[in-house]
Amino acid sequence: MSEWNKKRDVMRNYNLTAHLYDMRYAEEQKVKFEAIFKNLKLKEKSLILDVGCGTGLLFNYIADKAETVIGLDISKKTLFEACKRWKKFSNLQFILADADNIPFKDGVFTHVFAVTLIQNMPYPIRTLREIKRVTVNEGFIAVTVLKKTFSPERFIELLRKAGLKIVALEVDGEKLKGYVAVCKVSNLT
Repeated sequence: MSEWNKKRDVMRNYNLTAHLYDMRYAEEQKVKFEAIFKNLKLKEKSLILDVGCGTGLLFNYIADKAETVIGLDISKKTLFEACKRWKKFSNLQFILADADNIPFKDGVFTHVFAVTLIQNMPYPIRTLREIKRVTVNEGFIAVTVLKKTFSPERFIELLRKAGLKIVALEVDGEKLKGYVAVCKVSNLT
C-alpha cells in the first residue's frame, strides 16, 4: 500500500468513527496518560503539541497546565469533536495536518505527545524525526505504541534510530495495552 493510501485509510477510519472515539478508547488512553505523567512533569509555561490528538482526550491532563496547546490531526471530524469539547480553554488551538509534515519551524515546543500515533504511520522513524524537529533542545517527547504492532525491542530501536534519548519506559502492566516512552531531545552531538 502506498504511503498516501495508508494515510487516507487512517483519515477515513477516524472520520467515520470520530463520534464513537471517546466511548471506544477513553479508558485505554487514560492508562497511557497516567503512565506518561508518572514520568513527566509539565512546567507552567509549556508549549505543547499533541500530534494525532484525535478528540483531545489528553487535553484534560494538560490544558490548564500549559501556556499553549496545539492539537494536530489528519482527521477533520476528530478535530471537530475536539473543538466542540474543549472550547472552554482559550489556550488550545487545532490544526488539520499530516504528522510527517508538521507546519511549524524547528524547535518550537517544550513537550510533544504522540499517543497511539506511530503504528498508523507508513514510516515511523520519519514521523519521530519530524516530531523531534519541532521540539526544543532539552524538550520532551512522549510516545506510545500498541503492543500488538510493536515488540518492546522494536519500539526502543525506533526511538533510538530517530535520535531520541529514552528517559522512562513502561512496557508492563495488565491494563496498559501499549508501550509508553518519555524521551528527551538533545540536539548536541
